[in-house]
Amino acid sequence: MKTYLVTGAAGFIGANYIKYLLKNYPDVKIVVLDLLTYAGNLGTIAKDIDNDRCTFHRGNIGDRALVDSLFAEYKFDVVVNFAAESHVDRSIENPQLFLETNILGTQNLLDSARKAWVTGKDEQGYPTWREGVRYHQVSTDEVYGSLGDEGYFTEDTPLCPHSPYSASKTSADLFVMAYHDTFHMPVTITRCSNNYGPYHFPEKLIPLIIKNILEGKKLPVYGDGSNVRDWLYVEDHCKAIEMVVRNGRVGQVYNVGGHNEKKNIEIVRLTISTIHRLMTETPEYRKVLKKKELGADGQLSIDWINDSLITYVKDRLGHDQRYAIDPTKIKEELGWYPETTFEVGIVKTIEWYLNNQAWVEEVTSGDYQHYYERMYTGR
Repeated sequence: MKTYLVTGAAGFIGANYIKYLLKNYPDVKIVVLDLLTYAGNLGTIAKDIDNDRCTFHRGNIGDRALVDSLFAEYKFDVVVNFAAESHVDRSIENPQLFLETNILGTQNLLDSARKAWVTGKDEQGYPTWREGVRYHQVSTDEVYGSLGDEGYFTEDTPLCPHSPYSASKTSADLFVMAYHDTFHMPVTITRCSNNYGPYHFPEKLIPLIIKNILEGKKLPVYGDGSNVRDWLYVEDHCKAIEMVVRNGRVGQVYNVGGHNEKKNIEIVRLTISTIHRLMTETPEYRKVLKKKELGADGQLSIDWINDSLITYVKDRLGHDQRYAIDPTKIKEELGWYPETTFEVGIVKTIEWYLNNQAWVEEVTSGDYQHYYERMYTGR
């Protein structure tokens, strides 16, 4: 039985990851550390932590005393670090917060792990490590910057971040690799493309579009909507992370991509048409509509769910044009491949949101609406 420290596991990808672990790996115990900021919701993992295999602690990865005490109590074998401020727009508004969490928080985790795991020194003076331990950093393809119309990010692509968010994630990655090079720390890194799926906080593109459609609001699209992203279903990503944690080579970076390149405007239009189709085929879904407009037959109308909802807004500062990942390395070394096509994944995602509106309402309470207005109207 191995004990994992999973940070940021009340957020989107982290929550899906611990659900994946608990379902597929009975040899794992999990300790969750999460500060429960705006994008972290304890309700997302409430059922997962209510058992003897998963324990929750609220706190900051930058709190040295707390992190050290958790290492001392639980004797972790694996650290998987999801904890991060992750929204580019928020990083433009408050870069310092991203530095504190994403860089200094990561460095603090590395030091606590080093303190707990080092057993001595070898003949060359390098630290020796407890057998079987692993530190894994969950990163992003945004560290590579922007692509033109052709080509893909590989693990050898030079790092070239363009936003405070991606700069903070790049810095964290460099610290992780520096600990490997300097201390021979057993580390791995994965860099993923855009994730989508259940439990995604509705400030990101797909859940935001779903939420706005149900409320009859305009659908904000940056610039002309031509920016391209490579989309990866979140469960496929979780599978890739665990493959790397268990069998990835120490000191290596693995790119994880879905081979699902789509323009943002394509995503928006497909989401509109899919919601319209699902509500046509299953009228029961219409009960979650916040906009109540009756049709000629006296039933809730969905005629207004169409491309006229799209509104183009001023482009994001430093908006990268295209991301696309080459996942050849993880496929060849570990046998991973993206199992969920976008056409299947987007339907699963939309149906999840239609069936889980109580969760959406819970996580978007408080100051979310004010933040939405600030992002997309400039107020």
